[in-house]
Amino acid sequence: MTEAAHDRIDNLVKQNKIMVFMKGTKLMPQCGFSNNVVQILNTLGVPYETIDVLADPEIRQGIKEYSSWPTIPQVYINGEFLGGSDILIELYQKGELQQMVEVAMAS
Repeated sequence: MTEAAHDRIDNLVKQNKIMVFMKGTKLMPQCGFSNNVVQILNTLGVPYETIDVLADPEIRQGIKEYSSWPTIPQVYINGEFLGGSDILIELYQKGELQQMVEVAMAS
């Protein structure tokens, strides 16, 4: 990963309380896993930002190195890597995601 890509990713993660690196956009997800994440966050009714990794190959590869996580989507809350679709679904079903989001919004 180039230093420029690392810095862009780092800035996106730090500047947004909830940041999702995904295939497509929140208005038009391009894969089922990305759609799952969008649906969960929309259900929680919280503001979040997304970046379409399909539109930026450098970010698509760079985010995998940044997090040491091989798959997309990737969700960050308050600058911390949370995980992908499966982890978000599990946290949502347990009621833990709502608490994490509330803490993030309050900080």
